[in-house]
Amino acid sequence: MAILKMKQIREMKADGLDKKLYEMKLEILKEQGNVKMGRPIKNPGKIRALKRTVARLMTVKNESKSKEVKK
Repeated sequence: MAILKMKQIREMKADGLDKKLYEMKLEILKEQGNVKMGRPIKNPGKIRALKRTVARLMTVKNESKSKEVKK
């Protein structure tokens, strides 16, 4: 899964945002499961990058919610 930049995330619609958030969280679970089972990881920084991307997605989602409430 590609790591998304803030610019790309802000261009997404709400449906795409939710779908991408679900995909990223699922991928984090898979990677963490592999680590817990003791399997070697190809890219150890991937989990960290995925967590940051999830945080970015949630930030944009919450920003859009707060904009709706203020209107």
